[in-house]
Amino acid sequence: MKRMLQWLRGETVLCVAWVLALVTAVLVPPDAQYINYVDLHTLGMLFALMAVMGGLQRQGLFFRLGRSMLERTHTTRQLEGVLILLPFFVSMAVTNDVALITFVPFALEVLSLAGQTQRVVPVVVMQTIAANLGSMATPIGNPQNLYLYSCYEMDLGSFFATVLPYAGACLVLLAVFLMVRPSQSLEVPQVSGEVPPLSGARVAAYGVLFALCLGGVAKAVPLYVLCPLVLVVVLMADKQVLLHVDYALLATFVGFFLFVGNLGRIPALTALFQSLIQGQEVLCGVVASQVISNVPAALLLSGFTDNGAGLLLGVNLGGLGTLIASMASLISYKYIARTFPEKKGKYLGQFTALNVAFLAVLLLLWVVLP
Repeated sequence: MKRMLQWLRGETVLCVAWVLALVTAVLVPPDAQYINYVDLHTLGMLFALMAVMGGLQRQGLFFRLGRSMLERTHTTRQLEGVLILLPFFVSMAVTNDVALITFVPFALEVLSLAGQTQRVVPVVVMQTIAANLGSMATPIGNPQNLYLYSCYEMDLGSFFATVLPYAGACLVLLAVFLMVRPSQSLEVPQVSGEVPPLSGARVAAYGVLFALCLGGVAKAVPLYVLCPLVLVVVLMADKQVLLHVDYALLATFVGFFLFVGNLGRIPALTALFQSLIQGQEVLCGVVASQVISNVPAALLLSGFTDNGAGLLLGVNLGGLGTLIASMASLISYKYIARTFPEKKGKYLGQFTALNVAFLAVLLLLWVVLP
């Protein structure tokens, strides 16, 4: 019981989602329409992608990629560039969460071995920003993208037209940050982190599954084919992968689906939310994300607007700002708090300042762009 309560305390968003679902269930008693609330395509795709990415991560594929790139660095600027840009680009394929889980501890080890612990805070802050904004560039980069891409039945052209200018601007801002950082020559130490033996057969199998997942996102591969196939292959290749799937995230989605579905059947509340959100999707997405994080914000606000592009942009930019604006940001903070507890205050200060600066620049770009 104690362990369960401790787990629930760590899953605040999940608890809030289900409390809201249960409260609104009093106003809208459960009936046959509840089944239509749940977006099974989004849930199935999330499960499949998390399982496949978990398999690749357990093979140490991304760690090996980072180590290989580090071997080619000779200055502290190059070192920081590799550590920051890796999560930016990798998150586009494996989600911001997986990118940070992989590369933040990797960065902490490298910087410690290199005697550059004074760079830990700015590097991890920028890794977090890079992962959150890099992940916006693809439909599979983060959960809110996957959901909104499916919910609004977007095509790739309109999706990329919405997000790529801002992902590109973020890349420019990251480059500017790296250019103004002091640099010196450096001999990068060997990184000796534990990496499991690489199985070519497993990597190939996960690669095929990932390609099928991309087909699933495009709705070219039916979900009833994809999910059982992923489950069977993962069970055969490495059943431990299934223990690392974020089932709490899936349950959170279900809770918010029920909550938003019920709200949509209460005319007075529907009219109120629509009047507040419509025409202000970007700003509403940014503001709501600061309070409840961008994934719940996407789920909540999508029930009251047809402007999927505006909401997509809002909740992705809204991942900047507070520590909970993107739940992935908590991953980095936990690593800092565990490894360098004396740097927590400094980290929060720099995190907030840099996030606000990036958000301000990108919102200014939004105002300027047609």
